[in-house]
Amino acid sequence: MLVNRMIMIRIAKYLGIAWLIVVSALSVMASSPVIPQAPDYKHIEREVNSEHSRYYYPMLVQKYNSQDTTMTAEEFHYYYYGYTFQEDYNPYRKSEFAHQIDHLYKQGRKLSVAEYENLERFARQTLNDNPFDLRQINIMIYALKGLNRYREAEVWQYRLDGLTSVILASGNGMSPETAWHVIHPSHEYIILNCKGMKGVDFVFVEPHYDYIEIERNTLKIEGCYFNVERITDVYNMKYCYMEEIFEDEE
Repeated sequence: MLVNRMIMIRIAKYLGIAWLIVVSALSVMASSPVIPQAPDYKHIEREVNSEHSRYYYPMLVQKYNSQDTTMTAEEFHYYYYGYTFQEDYNPYRKSEFAHQIDHLYKQGRKLSVAEYENLERFARQTLNDNPFDLRQINIMIYALKGLNRYREAEVWQYRLDGLTSVILASGNGMSPETAWHVIHPSHEYIILNCKGMKGVDFVFVEPHYDYIEIERNTLKIEGCYFNVERITDVYNMKYCYMEEIFEDEE
């Protein structure tokens, strides 16, 4: 059964708009390699599911959740893409706590200690449910800095840099063949932000690419490609029933 493309486009557009509204500028990420290294999903699946592998997923989770900054680029690679082979992976997961902090994050003023504490609390609850919500990681960093807890903020910044660098290392976004590989639609917009670009429109390109048109820029880049093959594969396998929900609402 094929994914209802209009459903995916509507969800992706909604998530993208949310990103443009609430995300502040992130730290500058390392440039992508000259030769993009797209993820080998079959190999990643074997590695993260093997107890004898150095990339066994429970071990990666334990290391990611530790308070040090010793996780390597390779470990981040298997941690990010390996999540798609875990039972609770949902490419369109949205936390029930996320909306509770939007109004605080959009204030545009210095918050009170209590407000920063609320930001941290709700961001942490969201990340406990979905550790790959990059927006909430960014909010967590913002809240911790507001509370003068800079060491903790540095750990979260390290995690955010590691995850975004994995995506940047998977391609250069200039063609379907060199598209950036993402495991959630909202990650597309944070990568554009990392590159100093702003998306203005969205097009799905068969068989599994998102093409985002870019606001006019000095580099004269018209748009960027994202490979969403894992998203569509998992969606078709686990969440096709969502099509019926959307169709009933129309």
